[in-house]
Amino acid sequence: MEKLTIQEEEAMLSIWQLNGGFVKEVLDNLKGERPPYTTLASTIRNLERKGYVKAVKYANAKRYEPIISEEQYKGKFMHGFVGDYFRNSYKEMVSFFVKEEKLSAAELKEIMDMIKKKKS
Repeated sequence: MEKLTIQEEEAMLSIWQLNGGFVKEVLDNLKGERPPYTTLASTIRNLERKGYVKAVKYANAKRYEPIISEEQYKGKFMHGFVGDYFRNSYKEMVSFFVKEEKLSAAELKEIMDMIKKKKS
């Protein structure tokens, strides 16, 4: 699975939210500053080439549907992120967020509770 650019990720987030759509629908659903229609169309064609979406033809238009789920992408991305930045140690990643005060004791307790429930 090839890593996405920021523009591709934004387009994919919109496609996932819509569960597929025409370029105009994806454009209308984008948050923040919107790229030109033609730029978004090119970005979505790149997503198709990379195997993230498939085009389904409706008359003269194409509707793009996700092939890769958001969960699959997050899992792949996080695995690479933890490998690249935390030497494949999720413990180091959590420790980093605790030291940076991005993760509170209450949130850490919630995570521990989730782990305990998963083991049960």
